[in-house]
Amino acid sequence: MEKKYDIFSRISEQFNEMSKSHKMIAGFISRHYDQAVFMTAAKLGETLGISESTVVRFADRIGYAGYPEFQRALEECVKGKLSDLQKMDAKYGNSTQSEVLASVIAADIEKLQHTIDHLEPAAFESAVETILTADTIYIMGLRSNEPLAEFLHFYLNMIRGGVVLLKTTSVSETFEQMIRINDKDCFIGISFPRYSMRTLKAMEFASDRNAKVIAVTDSANSPICLYSSCNLLARSDMVSIVDSLVAPLSVINALVVALCLRSPLEVRRNLEMLEDAWNNYQVYLNDEINFIDDEPILKSRGQ
Repeated sequence: MEKKYDIFSRISEQFNEMSKSHKMIAGFISRHYDQAVFMTAAKLGETLGISESTVVRFADRIGYAGYPEFQRALEECVKGKLSDLQKMDAKYGNSTQSEVLASVIAADIEKLQHTIDHLEPAAFESAVETILTADTIYIMGLRSNEPLAEFLHFYLNMIRGGVVLLKTTSVSETFEQMIRINDKDCFIGISFPRYSMRTLKAMEFASDRNAKVIAVTDSANSPICLYSSCNLLARSDMVSIVDSLVAPLSVINALVVALCLRSPLEVRRNLEMLEDAWNNYQVYLNDEINFIDDEPILKSRGQ
């Protein structure tokens, strides 16, 4: 029996035997299926610089009774009928390891450029101002978003005081940790698909308490934008079992740099205090390992 959503499987199975023109079509569809689904055979041929008849023959070559049937099958794929693993196999199944590396990095570069083109400068400036003036900043990012939240917390804590990282598996504990949040505070929610309901509930709570709410997410249609007054949007989608966090991390990094530039004296003072603490409590001084004749010698405090 024919598999229901096997358009990419057909491409993968027959790719090596395809003509050069058909490989061009297959490659374009695998990379840009969300665009190809809206293209007529003539438009797809024009985009690739080949004839409409070649596109029609491609549909026939992989087992469809004409281009309309092929397009309907592609539409089903775009609707999300393929699993993440199937999509990943369709895109990278015939690639070498070096080609996978180049393709993933190129996709990340594309997402960075999209983020640059679409992130509103006014929203970014508002986020910087809000973070600078808030009494207390609450940060939340769960599951795959947790590294982003920890990164932001680590550097904000160097820049200023009053930064709280919310880390819990319980909604009730989240509310307990932010019970004092008020209109002088700021909540930063970080969530990318699949969106976290716990983060959404925390943002709703912060909004109800009149705190300023910043969303770091992938789209204006993201549910966490429901409770935010400032949205920092970064592309994260990828044909893989994981989403790319390169663009979101870059946006967070830009936030940190902008905040440092706005408060250089305070940042310098905080870093000097931290350096003094490291020195006074020998955090780094006497834990080095020196090598003499290939034998490691751990320094003691008395040296």
